[in-house]
Amino acid sequence: MKNQSIKLALYLNYFVFAILLNSVGIVILKSQNVYGVDEVQAATLELFKDLSIAVVSFLVASFLPRIGYKKAMLIALGIVTIACLGMYFGNAFWATKLLFASIGTAFALIKVSVYSVIGLITADSREHNSLMSSIEGVFMFGIALAYFLFPAFNSEADADAWLNVYLLLSGIAFLAFLFLFFSKFDEGHEIPGANLKEDFMAMFQLIARLLVIVFLASAFLFVMIEQGIMTWLPTFNSRVLQLPENLSIIMASILAISLGVGRMLAGVLAKKVSWFWILACCIVGAMLMVTFVLPKTVSASIAPVQSLRELPLIGFAFPFVGLFIAPIYPLLNSVVLSALPKKVHSPMSGLIIVFSAVGGTLGSITTGYLFKHMGADQAFYFTLIPMTLLLLALLVLRRLTHTINPA
Repeated sequence: MKNQSIKLALYLNYFVFAILLNSVGIVILKSQNVYGVDEVQAATLELFKDLSIAVVSFLVASFLPRIGYKKAMLIALGIVTIACLGMYFGNAFWATKLLFASIGTAFALIKVSVYSVIGLITADSREHNSLMSSIEGVFMFGIALAYFLFPAFNSEADADAWLNVYLLLSGIAFLAFLFLFFSKFDEGHEIPGANLKEDFMAMFQLIARLLVIVFLASAFLFVMIEQGIMTWLPTFNSRVLQLPENLSIIMASILAISLGVGRMLAGVLAKKVSWFWILACCIVGAMLMVTFVLPKTVSASIAPVQSLRELPLIGFAFPFVGLFIAPIYPLLNSVVLSALPKKVHSPMSGLIIVFSAVGGTLGSITTGYLFKHMGADQAFYFTLIPMTLLLLALLVLRRLTHTINPA
């Protein structure tokens, strides 16, 4: 099927960037241990990643259809192929900053392209919800692979051994480039305006809509929660559970896997259950995890372990918060995108990415500050604040979408 080849390209590109983009938590831990930077300095890697995503998304999203989605994705894959080689040969903290600035720039092109193409190849909102959730689910499994890939190259005897993973990642990105280069598909010609000025105006006009304002606030809050937990979970595992570095990273994969499973399940549930009730239950479940499970994890007396088999069951519990927060982001995005004309999906995707990037940066840096000044055992409790605000935003979003589409 024609659409099947398009979907495969989207899955593959998103999978590659899942490994690259969300290795930031691992590199934050490595930067503290190898390059000797403190928590706040290490947290700036999130800033380099997310600021580049936000800036590039803002600049190119509105007129990306003129560039072409395929060409944009090829450029992105070329950038990260070179960036991974730069990290391998650079081997310094400045090189990590350059790496994540490059990854962020490339991911902005990939994400706007993927979100826009989803709108072109789906027939209705239910199909849009399902495909969006499954693609985001594959993204989380890519993140999970990163948590096994990096430890496989890590060595206690050789502080530089972990850099070899970037040779492999460069090769994977190049193979994805070749696959996309030889793929053929009709990417559509939906252009927001008649010229570049009108393209930018289409983005700003979207911001004026109340529905879009509430949605962007919701996306901001969610990414603040997700990135705050995901980025600092390896450090939490290392300091609170007293796990060796490799096990701290591998343990963080539980969160990524639970996020992937949660999004796949959401893709199925969205066909039968209202998006609002799915998301409301998920947020309440996540708040209960932070309120009741996290304290038990922190207070557990865990002796030093050398393998996961030696870790008590309570040590595995908190990462399963991913099952509850997983469906939120893709369903929120799908609800709004499927309600808008296809010609504004590209600028709307740009807005989603900008606000998500800012939320991710704020979440990670705030958590890093809390890790340093309040301790690793207390930092994650702050997520209850954005979770509460997100639940309130959902109530408003439900009312707005019901007004627009009562059916």
